[in-house]
Amino acid sequence: MLLARIPPTAAGVTMTLHVAVTLDRGYGAAGLAGMAITVGIGVGSPLMGWLIDRRGLRFMLILSVVCETTFWLFAPLMSYWVLLVVGFVAGVACLPVMSIGRQAITALVPVDQRRTAFSLDSISVELSFMVGPALGVLVATRVSTGAALVAIGLGVLASGVLLFFVNPPLVHEDEPVEGPHPSRRAWITGPLVATLVVAAGAVFTLGGMEVAIVASLERVGQASWIGLVFIVMCAASIVGGLIYGSLKRAPGQVALMAMLAALAIPVGLADGDWLLIAIALIPMNVMCSPTIAATSERITGLVPPAVRGEALGLHGSAFTFGAAAGGPVAGFAIDHGGPAMGFAVAGVGGLLLALLAHLLQRREPSGGFGHVLGGVGEREAGA
Repeated sequence: MLLARIPPTAAGVTMTLHVAVTLDRGYGAAGLAGMAITVGIGVGSPLMGWLIDRRGLRFMLILSVVCETTFWLFAPLMSYWVLLVVGFVAGVACLPVMSIGRQAITALVPVDQRRTAFSLDSISVELSFMVGPALGVLVATRVSTGAALVAIGLGVLASGVLLFFVNPPLVHEDEPVEGPHPSRRAWITGPLVATLVVAAGAVFTLGGMEVAIVASLERVGQASWIGLVFIVMCAASIVGGLIYGSLKRAPGQVALMAMLAALAIPVGLADGDWLLIAIALIPMNVMCSPTIAATSERITGLVPPAVRGEALGLHGSAFTFGAAAGGPVAGFAIDHGGPAMGFAVAGVGGLLLALLAHLLQRREPSGGFGHVLGGVGEREAGA
């Protein structure tokens, strides 16, 4: 899954360079193209998960890999407006590598060890984000953006083929999946929505923070340090994931997200100095992997195994739409109040979403889905 996640992490920056530089359409048009793909991914993620639940992993892989690979291989030949439309369609059919990995972990790892496993999964995501964009920029600048787009397509194809042959289990052999699928009203509950809000809120804050970092350093001519600052952020997140994965008792997802958001606000005090920003970002990013891991662990315990693919697809959509909202909101704040305001708005927005998640989570039935299953099993055994 680490290897499979590298091509999609390179897609954003590569598409931006292709539209803005190669097609000479500017960064506004590049942002619109990225938004079209992002919205497509957000819409399609639950659909791909639903296909996994109903038709199996291999059926979904064939459909997704054919659509997505075709798009990336032919993207260098497309005009801007064709790229916009076809990019949205390809986003809908995008290979859900994040969700597949988390679903496989749920099937392969005992419940009492999932915190550690999901923490390792979050660390692997950080590693892929450290590698993917750098590779995309390297190929795009040293060869061409068209070659970089084709490389992404070949990477998606290779990932899909490997996953097809490995065919990891996505449901544990002891989990009940027979019979009619439960209705969405039965499993889309307040606690589940709270988890989705936490996921969206975390990446809302992270997305806004990234825009604020770029604005802060570019304003004072220190843009060359942006890459190093992002490496520090990823390293801090990895350390946080290692610590969180080793804990027997850990803070809840809402508390983790609230700390992440609150720690984003004072980063604005370091505005204009790359070293101070990098240091100020460490406490916040230590909370990153734990928050993501906590939402993954939580959501797999709230839903029946028969609909886990669709639920994790919604989880992926929450990440996608949170990130899509965080950047523009922080950008608007930066335009009207400077980079420090961008950090503040990203943090305050995250805190408000944490409060909303807390209110939704208070409606949680005790024990979650695993407790309900256990009770059902005991009653059936007694009968």
